[in-house]
Amino acid sequence: NTRYDFFSRVVPPDTYQAQAMVDIVKAMRWNYVSTVASEGNYGESGVDAFIQKSREDGGLCISQSVKIPREPRVGEFDKIIHRLSENPNARVVIIFANEDDIRRLLQAAKRANQTGHFIWVGSDSWGSKGAPILNQEEMAEGAVTILPKRQSIKGFDRYFISRTLENNRRNIWFAEFWENNFQCKLSRHAVKKGSGIKKCTNHERIGKDSSYEQEGKVQFVIDAVYAMAHALHNIHKDLCPGKVGLCPKMDTINGTLLLKYIRNVNFTGIAGTPVVFNVNGDAPGRYEIYQYQISSNNTGYKIIGHWTDQLHLNTDEMQWPGATQEVPSSICSQPCRPGQRKKTVKGIPCCWHCESCDGYQYQADTYTCKMCRFDLRPNDNHTGCVPIPIVKLEWSSPWAVIPVLIAVLGIIATLLVVATFVRYNDTPIVKASGRELSYVLLTGIFLCYATTFLMISTPDVFVCSLRRIFLGLGMSISYAALLTKTNRIYRIFEQGKMSVSAPRFISPASQLVITFSLISVQLLGVCIWFGVDPSQAIIDYEDQRTANPEMSRGVLKCDISDLSLICLLGYSMLLMVTCTVYAIKTRGVPETFNEAKPIGFTMYTTCIVWLAFIPIFFGTSQSTEKMYIQTTTLTISVSLSASVSLGMLYMPKVYVVLFHPEQNVPKRKRSLKAVVTAATMSNKFNPKGGLRPNGEAKSELCENVGNNLSSSHIWRNQPKLIGESLQGLLSYRSLL
Repeated sequence: NTRYDFFSRVVPPDTYQAQAMVDIVKAMRWNYVSTVASEGNYGESGVDAFIQKSREDGGLCISQSVKIPREPRVGEFDKIIHRLSENPNARVVIIFANEDDIRRLLQAAKRANQTGHFIWVGSDSWGSKGAPILNQEEMAEGAVTILPKRQSIKGFDRYFISRTLENNRRNIWFAEFWENNFQCKLSRHAVKKGSGIKKCTNHERIGKDSSYEQEGKVQFVIDAVYAMAHALHNIHKDLCPGKVGLCPKMDTINGTLLLKYIRNVNFTGIAGTPVVFNVNGDAPGRYEIYQYQISSNNTGYKIIGHWTDQLHLNTDEMQWPGATQEVPSSICSQPCRPGQRKKTVKGIPCCWHCESCDGYQYQADTYTCKMCRFDLRPNDNHTGCVPIPIVKLEWSSPWAVIPVLIAVLGIIATLLVVATFVRYNDTPIVKASGRELSYVLLTGIFLCYATTFLMISTPDVFVCSLRRIFLGLGMSISYAALLTKTNRIYRIFEQGKMSVSAPRFISPASQLVITFSLISVQLLGVCIWFGVDPSQAIIDYEDQRTANPEMSRGVLKCDISDLSLICLLGYSMLLMVTCTVYAIKTRGVPETFNEAKPIGFTMYTTCIVWLAFIPIFFGTSQSTEKMYIQTTTLTISVSLSASVSLGMLYMPKVYVVLFHPEQNVPKRKRSLKAVVTAATMSNKFNPKGGLRPNGEAKSELCENVGNNLSSSHIWRNQPKLIGESLQGLLSYRSLL
């Protein structure tokens, strides 16, 4: 329109043709193509229109855009084929070229041994013509071409076949056509003898003595003539109404006015299709789509669809090189597998690299991987997220069987001891062991064993609350009772060194008050904890969040962190350490008179157990088996602590009570004053004894007293003191 202001056409413009070709490419799911254009207005404009339409529609990229020169040099077409072959993924080639260029391009492809590689999509210049593919049909197999929809005009055939040199003299080119069509020479040209060229006889007939096929654009030529005739007829009716021939108003034709009438015509063309123009002077786009197919039954162009504003394609009728119906691919990158995202190549949106969504990522869309929610993990192909399995310590787990077995045996042993003590409650050994504190200690031991069942039970609010209460309570009761015992022994001997008066708070009632006071501190701390942070069961998704999502698990547990656990057991450990200190202080007390040594051995062993517990518990904090190892370690450590106390403090007594009742007899009782005096005199009878370790002076006192009863010096100076000391030493065990 910029060069020809009054231009109109009854054939569709190349923009429609380009749109039809874009629709064909997209229907075949091709997204990576090359273009070839003959230099000039037709080829370059057609390719430009194709590229523009492909950009508007999106999803289509151009690999190579090659231009054929007007006067190609030798080897030019071979270079073009080489360029097109540089990217083997771009198999589809869009061609806007003239017949000769198409033919030479196919020849170059044949020389390069590219038979069956390229899929050609040709414009209307290729159409359904046989000349471009002559003698190289295998190179054109599968080619898809486009041609404006047309119809053969039978009246024109009748007219043209009847034309001869006599009845068609008005056409000045007809004689030249006659010679070319019949391969002869007219009489006006001298024919050389031996040249093999015959002389025209004028008796030749078109279609009889030569092949004839109607030119495909005859229909459009006729429609163009009628369009001008209708425009002139309409302008004559308006400017010269009722007159025959031109009137003065039509003497000078106004081009703008005539163009207006041409653009406004609307009639049925020679082929039965409407002839109309849009504002740009273009006719509607109506195309037929062909494919060149080679088969044993029929070889040639076959109509496979049409395009009228939109594509109508019969893919079942299509056939590709190798006589297959499988559509060849022409894509830059293969589709990514499920669970992979596309990472596009800069500047080429049709080309990409496939990156797997790894770890806890899933494929959110074509180009994006996102992290699954904290309580989810990706499915097998990373296309979505699924809930993370929830685990807890099961009763059937080997990690639970051993602690439960130990706890069951411990509870049975504890109940046996309790039953024995109740049965023989008034016997001397039971009385001498301090019945009140013994029952308190046995209660603590029982709770220590029972804690195992709370630690393995399925966590919920009730179970978690009981864990907070009883996990530290059993140990607190045990060590509070032991601490009270060792403290009583220590105070008795320390008091004996300074005074003959009895220590305060050594009665059974006082001992119980002290013990329950110590226990109440533990309970008070737990109550404060409940007030600040109520107990609850939680699912910890970070505890077993492994690098491999398939191994990740959510752990159902109580909201007791490692730090909270240490704080919960901290008070019990403080009592244990304090009790151990007192056990060390009273290690020198003669074992025939008290329980200091068994208590000492108990505390030493317990300290070793808990010193082993700490590195195992915290050393496995990063392990995937953390829940199992830590729970098992904690329950076994608590049970072992209870077992040590039970075994060293009670089993010997139970053994004597049940199997040696002859030793379960009362001892001679003496006054407390005598006992304290005996402790005081330990340094007076043998001054060197105070320098001996482990309380040997006190043992030696017994020997000295026995060996020197006849000493006149002692009886003369200290008769009363010696008697009371002897009586006190003999009754010390009964007192303690």
